[in-house]
Amino acid sequence: MDSLTIDRKSDTNDAVSSGHFYEYSKAANPIRPSLTPRIPYHFFSPSLYADGESRIIPLDLSVELKCPSPATGPDLCANFVRINAGDLIEMAPNATSIVFYVIRGNGRARNGSASFEWSHGDFFAVPALDGIALEASADAALYAVHDAPLLTYLGVSVDTARFRPVLFRAADANRELDRVKHSPAAAERSRISVLLGADEFPLTRTVTHTLWAMYGTIGAGTEQKPHRHQSIALDYIADCEPGCYSLVGTELDEEGRIVNPVRVDWEAGCAFVTPPGYWHAHFNESASEARLIPIQDAGLQTYLRTLDIRFA
Repeated sequence: MDSLTIDRKSDTNDAVSSGHFYEYSKAANPIRPSLTPRIPYHFFSPSLYADGESRIIPLDLSVELKCPSPATGPDLCANFVRINAGDLIEMAPNATSIVFYVIRGNGRARNGSASFEWSHGDFFAVPALDGIALEASADAALYAVHDAPLLTYLGVSVDTARFRPVLFRAADANRELDRVKHSPAAAERSRISVLLGADEFPLTRTVTHTLWAMYGTIGAGTEQKPHRHQSIALDYIADCEPGCYSLVGTELDEEGRIVNPVRVDWEAGCAFVTPPGYWHAHFNESASEARLIPIQDAGLQTYLRTLDIRFA
């Protein structure tokens, strides 16, 4: 018997629960299919938003995760947003923040009193308190991640905007990434990437207080060595040629290679889930540079001092 329910005496009513006692070894780590399932690997094809009507496409794993609302991870929901020219899409999740990457097209955004234009390759993050309206001037697609599943689990609603909308132009992001790529120290670094940061979060150096966004590159014929962290990574592949892939697994061998890895082959415009705590390595066996965008709950994890990034 996993638990014992204690019947209360008649001094209680139906508004008071009787509660349960669990034997420690059966309850201290309930990560198993019958209770709290592990976060699954999953690949989301760019065909999901290639054509059709304007719409928001949640990358929903809530059934697999046993979450009560659309979720790609226990605390995050990634989405593809397709907007045909001249159409308007409104997003109003009960979330603290939304991070966007513009896959293609251009248009205009309204978030509270803020209004700005966006185009291919731009990043922007907005507080979700007032929602956001996205109007496309040309056929457009965006990748968007928010933390509504976290608020749903906590049973709370957001009532304060913790930051101002922040916009990163594609030209600036590419310039900064190229600067890192051509740095004399680049060959010694574990990865070639930049993190996006907002003024309001100097302690975590993240784009919102719950989310981080990374913009990285893997050169032709190179690899990123195995690493791991306790944040879930919702990876978007901005650009790649066949021959790019990730290996993911739970253990390393004595030479620092992933044991019995799962292989995730990349496709330009795809997204996939890298579960927290798993070792993963990225490979580019093509003749062209590849670029990737992991969006993670690492803003929250960094604030909690639990991110725990490790490298093989």
